[in-house]
Amino acid sequence: MDLFTLLQNQLGFFLLIFARISGIFTSAPIFGSRNVPLIIKAGLSLILSYILLPLLIQSDLAIPDTLLSYAVKVIGEFLIGLTLGFACSFIFYGIQMAGALLDTQIGFGIINVFDPQFGQQVPLIGNFKYILAMMVFLTSNSHHLFLAAMVYSFKTIPVTQGLFRPELSEIIVDMVVNIFIIALKISLPVLVALLLTDVALGILARTMPQMNIFVVGVPGKIIVGIFVLSLALPVYLFFLEVVFSEVFHNMYRLLESLAPG
Repeated sequence: MDLFTLLQNQLGFFLLIFARISGIFTSAPIFGSRNVPLIIKAGLSLILSYILLPLLIQSDLAIPDTLLSYAVKVIGEFLIGLTLGFACSFIFYGIQMAGALLDTQIGFGIINVFDPQFGQQVPLIGNFKYILAMMVFLTSNSHHLFLAAMVYSFKTIPVTQGLFRPELSEIIVDMVVNIFIIALKISLPVLVALLLTDVALGILARTMPQMNIFVVGVPGKIIVGIFVLSLALPVYLFFLEVVFSEVFHNMYRLLESLAPG
């Protein structure tokens, strides 16, 4: 039996695979960006579903006969993929949050740039850190690990057998909390330096009242912020590699919580 005949006989199963992969590509980093055309996402999802179909075929799988039951299964597979994609992309939300915090403290809060990936204005430093994180994600072959985790999800959670347990909400809450923790860790060196700068400017304003601290302080904080940001850049790159490992750890936690049995 060739692959096309197999596809004809297992069309319902193929669409369930396609639903999960589509959910992953909707929320995953790089693949789920808004500047990636929808037809590219759909085409890539179809190609991967076509490749995985012979590897995942189940002779004893019972496809629902009614339209409503089948639609529920399709929505469930899409939600599983959406959750896995979010687990991989939460680090990038933390980076954007750290950039917004740094922009406000340094003095770039009024400067935003339009990011086609999000379809909205994003902070200047946040966009720089986000693009740098994307480069590290690609150069470290983390996207290969992401695709491997996607294939592994079908072995851990067979099609139509995913279970949404209560502990899934706890894992998602932990990931949301990690967004704030990651944002604080990334921005902490610059925030401490700017805090010390504010203290120094306050002391200077008390000892030299005739000096216009506002005129001196704004460019001074920008210089200090960019200088400390450049010094902390190697640490930031090392931190990204550590966090990417945590990302895949969270993905496998989600797989275990969604797995049957």
